[in-house]
Amino acid sequence: MATQTEHGDRQAYLLMLLVFGLVGFGTVMVYSSSAALAQVRFESGHFFLKRWAFRALVGLVAMYLVMRTDYRFWARFSRVILALGFTGLVAVMGFKLAGVGEVRGAYRWIHFFGMAFQPSDLMRLALVIYLADSLSRRQGLVREFRKGYLPHIAIVGAAMGLIVLQPDLGTVIAIGLTCTLIFYLAGVRVLHLLSTCMALAPLLYLGVFVFGYRKERILAFLNPTDDLQGTGYHVAQSLLALGSGGVTGVGLGQSLQKYFFLPEPHTDFVFSIVGEELGLVGTGGLLVLFLILGRLGFQTARRAPDLHGFLLASGISCMVLVYAFVNMGVCTGLLPATGLPLPFISYGGSSLLLTLIAIGILINIGRAGAATTLPRRAEARLRPVGRRL
Repeated sequence: MATQTEHGDRQAYLLMLLVFGLVGFGTVMVYSSSAALAQVRFESGHFFLKRWAFRALVGLVAMYLVMRTDYRFWARFSRVILALGFTGLVAVMGFKLAGVGEVRGAYRWIHFFGMAFQPSDLMRLALVIYLADSLSRRQGLVREFRKGYLPHIAIVGAAMGLIVLQPDLGTVIAIGLTCTLIFYLAGVRVLHLLSTCMALAPLLYLGVFVFGYRKERILAFLNPTDDLQGTGYHVAQSLLALGSGGVTGVGLGQSLQKYFFLPEPHTDFVFSIVGEELGLVGTGGLLVLFLILGRLGFQTARRAPDLHGFLLASGISCMVLVYAFVNMGVCTGLLPATGLPLPFISYGGSSLLLTLIAIGILINIGRAGAATTLPRRAEARLRPVGRRL
């Protein structure tokens, strides 16, 4: 019979192989979806591929180094990492006030040496690391509103507020869902979580229907055929790509929608190109891979050596799944457009790097995993999550 340590090593090995496979598949799809666009913009069909390959290599090296670093190491620097995240978000606000760094009407990136870094990507991982550390150390207080819950939700709220101002509501929602799961698994009272959601509902309404461009996106989501050349264009072209692929697709590299019909085919809508070129087989297979990744992640959480590892692994698993499912939901018209990337597949730099670092932490937790005695409340709350994957 295999020992818990052997089982943990096997699970970590499977998780690592799965991530390598996803990054490899992402490399193929980035090249396939971006070659035509790169040829027109930069007179080189390999422009995005070369940049993606370099970033993927850096990310995989970082993942390897992190997976060999004890996950408890990050707890000692959780406040420093959180401070760096806030520093990046404040810097973005400074650039916004100065009118520098605008990309498609938003201020989300810090540009340097010809590269762009998105501080919100650092913040989403920083919050997971910080909450896992702080909530595990304050287990005796998590059910108290003033001493346990309020200080943590204030930090999360401050981060979300700065990201809303960029504006980037999609990332705010993803962070909110991830942090809510961490709070729930840590044992925070459900009443406190529901009260927070009710308090934020009016602000969400104002942010979506009163200020900015989000109202048009919601209306386009509800009635995508009302303005096919305007607000409903993205969704219509995405659905056309998915429908054209059928069951087996038109063939790798044979997409027509990537020829300037579908905006940003290598980033926000790469899943649509997967559906067009590889059909239902490709999109269904990709969905299954993410479900397997989620299952391995939550299994790693249940076998974590301590509550800190349990919360950290759960938060990382949720973070990746939320981004994946939201992106797929947008491409299939099930959710309003948000601009969230598809992990490991969408072209990007900071998102890919920090997601691979997060996976490295998860793998290390898996390698250190052994049967642990979790608080009954946490175990009972995680069990139905894992059962649904």
